[in-house]
Amino acid sequence: MGAGSYHWSVVDQRGTAWFVKVDDLGVEDAGRDDAFDRLGRSFGAALALRRDAGLDFVLAPIPTTTDAAVWRLTSRYALSVFPIVAGAAGHFGAHRPEDRAEVIDLLAELHEATPIVADTASRADLVLPARDKLEEALRDLDREWTGGPYAEPARKLLSVHAGQVQRLLADFDRRVDQVRNTAAVWVVTHGEPHPGNFMRTPAGLRLIDWGTVQIAPPERDLWMLTPALARMLGEDPAADVDDVLVRYTRATGRTVTPAGLALYPLWWRLADIAIFVDELRRPHGTGEDIAASLTYLTGYLESSRD
Repeated sequence: MGAGSYHWSVVDQRGTAWFVKVDDLGVEDAGRDDAFDRLGRSFGAALALRRDAGLDFVLAPIPTTTDAAVWRLTSRYALSVFPIVAGAAGHFGAHRPEDRAEVIDLLAELHEATPIVADTASRADLVLPARDKLEEALRDLDREWTGGPYAEPARKLLSVHAGQVQRLLADFDRRVDQVRNTAAVWVVTHGEPHPGNFMRTPAGLRLIDWGTVQIAPPERDLWMLTPALARMLGEDPAADVDDVLVRYTRATGRTVTPAGLALYPLWWRLADIAIFVDELRRPHGTGEDIAASLTYLTGYLESSRD
């Protein structure tokens, strides 16, 4: 159901069922308040998009009695409540060709609603999450990593690919410089509109998991309808999808930029690499989750080989 959060179906005293989500605000105390603020602004934007902009496809949280979209459960965890919706959820991966027109129309409608949430949603800073941790790890490759059983395999793996990761970081910086000057035309973005975050319901398509909302370049959403996502996953890209991007431009009047489309696959790859490296350097034991982190890190680095 997504990394970094827990999910339950609960029934209240009146017999109404709800979908309850608890988000992990982070291992380190120092970053939790900022993480809670970002989550609150994201869910608050989702609530406004549904309630004020009238976007029925937004599956937004139920507000508290004080109209907050999320509640601080403990220092580390935040709770939100959603309606349970009947429907079929998709899976992470590339969009099917037959679904792309419907998805692009939905994203165009979302992006057009930017004025409603311009003062609510966070604005993208184009900073790579956990970059400092990744760069620290790259500087620490000549010493044994002792965090746990997967630490040394991770160090050896990163050592082999260190030059490649440094080149990816330099490429990222160049692309950020190209995109930053488009800030005047940024829009409200979902951030992860892949098939796993869509549900097909009797009332139509619904977009879920709004914890990553930002005012950002439109390509932050649109790249997931291009062959770049399939290539990143090691799948065969579908046929040319320029037609859906043209469809988007016709609907919104916005030009889709090659620089933006190039930035976000790179952002996604490097952000995951940074997160997995940080997890594997921290104290850990054995278990499926940490083993999966090494597997995913290996996949990213091997598939990024020059």
